[in-house]
Amino acid sequence: MFDLEFARGPLHDIALGFMTVVYIIRLYWLTRFVAGKERQAATGRGDTNPRKGFLYSWGNVAMPWAMESTRSHVLMYAGFVIFHLGVTAAILLLFSVSFYFKADPIPPALALGFQVIIGAAFLVGVIRIIRRIASKYIRAISSPDDHFSLWLLTAWFALGVLAAPNDTSQSEWQVLAYFYLGSFFLVYVPFSKISHYLYYPFTRYYLGKSLGRRGVFPIRRVQ
Repeated sequence: MFDLEFARGPLHDIALGFMTVVYIIRLYWLTRFVAGKERQAATGRGDTNPRKGFLYSWGNVAMPWAMESTRSHVLMYAGFVIFHLGVTAAILLLFSVSFYFKADPIPPALALGFQVIIGAAFLVGVIRIIRRIASKYIRAISSPDDHFSLWLLTAWFALGVLAAPNDTSQSEWQVLAYFYLGSFFLVYVPFSKISHYLYYPFTRYYLGKSLGRRGVFPIRRVQ
């Protein structure tokens, strides 16, 4: 029962179904909250408004020049981008095998693309683990979930590099381990810090809407 065919098929589908149900429940719960009303009149510049504010806020993650922390630490921002591209590629690899390629090998060029992106994310993950252990400041604010999520995700990246060709002619353990861990993530993510992306649109919407009304967002630099 617990073979590769099961891991790439029923196990993955059950885990994905569970994740979907939990996310639907959480989204329903999130949308039940009533936003606080503005307590002050519109202020600031007259060339912005709440709509411009929340659109700017949503796009803020792709504007490293907009925040001092990312302007001053370009390499940290590059690591952030690579790490999240790796997550996206690893998920695409999981879904593409489960829903399309199944037992067929992935075309070499596509497999190489997955390996490059996921491999780069693996290196960033290792750097993040070292930094989380070595820095007394980051260590002090790290929860067990921070370590567990990062270590496990980095291990999944390593398996993703090995499993990307989806070629089991020589061995299948790497694909089997990649799918078992991937299915675990589908169940675990909704309850872990990794699900932070679910909150991003809501928090950034309310922040941007409020700061747009006050004339702060979009930020305009004075020469």
